[in-house]
Amino acid sequence: MNKLPDYIAINKQTWNKKADIHLDSEFYDVPGFLAGKSSLQSIELELLGDLNHKKVLHLQCHFGQDTLSLARLGAQVTGVDFSEKAIELAQTLAKKLAIDAAFVCCDLYDAPAHLDEKFDVVFTSYGTIGWLPDLTKWASVISQVLKPNGLFVMADFHPVVWMYDNDFKHVFYSYFNVNPIYETEIGTYAEREAPIETQTISWNHSISEILNALIKSGIEINTFNEYDYSPYNCFNETEEFEQGKFRIKAFENKIPMVYAIVGNKK
Repeated sequence: MNKLPDYIAINKQTWNKKADIHLDSEFYDVPGFLAGKSSLQSIELELLGDLNHKKVLHLQCHFGQDTLSLARLGAQVTGVDFSEKAIELAQTLAKKLAIDAAFVCCDLYDAPAHLDEKFDVVFTSYGTIGWLPDLTKWASVISQVLKPNGLFVMADFHPVVWMYDNDFKHVFYSYFNVNPIYETEIGTYAEREAPIETQTISWNHSISEILNALIKSGIEINTFNEYDYSPYNCFNETEEFEQGKFRIKAFENKIPMVYAIVGNKK
């Protein structure tokens, strides 16, 4: 069996490169965000509920837009990400907006060692767990940092989407977590013409793998939803069939694009 390369170092280098490009991209619309626009989507907002005075941990927070949007809803927020550059940008945004938010730079699996409190809510969303090889460890982290009966909310792209090649012509990858996926990319989903080349190592995780990891860690699943659209136009060959809702044009509403999970720590 081939030894896995240092996936954290390889992926961190990629996300450090992407951070500045994403900050300046139309995709992330930082000027709109600074003017008061929330970066959160209706899918997760409906599931998060009232966050006023709640302590919220946002895992894999990138440069902090969603974290700061949670703070604007009245939450006491902490964002965690392994990219030093992203955390630096998040702290700069928080200062510019005069929002009291904490940001911690560490690998997700090490998060409990860097946090000195437990949280009412743990939140993660869109393009996060594919960077993690071991969901049992991921779910254990969530359980460790949640208060008893604390809420876990997750929205992410559906694993069916990750089965296809970039242009959605062929089933290219396994639905199941069978091997690491090694890729080299020019540009980025937020700025496709960006003059960068990056390497990544990622993993596909089936719905059963995700749910069972959470259940085994003591998270009781209350809600599981699937959606036939993406709130982000971050894939090729899409159409916007309603405002802010995107599908793969050839597939119409025939495949799930996003799923969401809500659970409580027993």
